[in-house]
Amino acid sequence: MTNQIIVTTACGSAEEAGMLAKRLLEARLAACVNVLMQNRSFYWWKGMIEEAEEWILLVKTSHELFGQVRSLIESAHSYELPEVLALPVLDGSPNYLAWLRSELAPASKDPSLV
Repeated sequence: MTNQIIVTTACGSAEEAGMLAKRLLEARLAACVNVLMQNRSFYWWKGMIEEAEEWILLVKTSHELFGQVRSLIESAHSYELPEVLALPVLDGSPNYLAWLRSELAPASKDPSLV
């Protein structure tokens, strides 16, 4: 088990997805953000089934930074209730995980966190 996580969120436009990705990277809260191109989401909202075109972000970060990642997404997002889910990274390439740690904010650079 590692200390790295992948945070997911969905955006209503490519522009918003790009803006969030850049803000997370500039704040060193993410080492990498993948934006999955336009896809269709179906969900319950206020008692009705809704459908929307969305862009999905996969944010590579650490568990220690989750609170800051969540706060940034929630404050900058256009949705009333943005998705912010953290998924654990159970294992991975040692070189990739080391790179990920090295690119995050200083608080997460402790080598014992792998």
